[in-house]
Amino acid sequence: MRNRVIRAIAGSFILISLVLAIYVNQNWLWFTAFVGANLLQSSMTKWCLMEDILKKFGVKD
Repeated sequence: MRNRVIRAIAGSFILISLVLAIYVNQNWLWFTAFVGANLLQSSMTKWCLMEDILKKFGVKD
């Protein structure tokens, strides 16, 4: 369950930041890059900050 929530949050962040980059300011693309870098880091280190946050909120595995 937690992995599905993490993927939904990451996908939402990317889509929202792309819309903001198109309609507000291109600097929102830095947020897209930040999310992508965190996904890449998580795949290499097997540690995800969002997973820790969700765990504290009581989201089950």
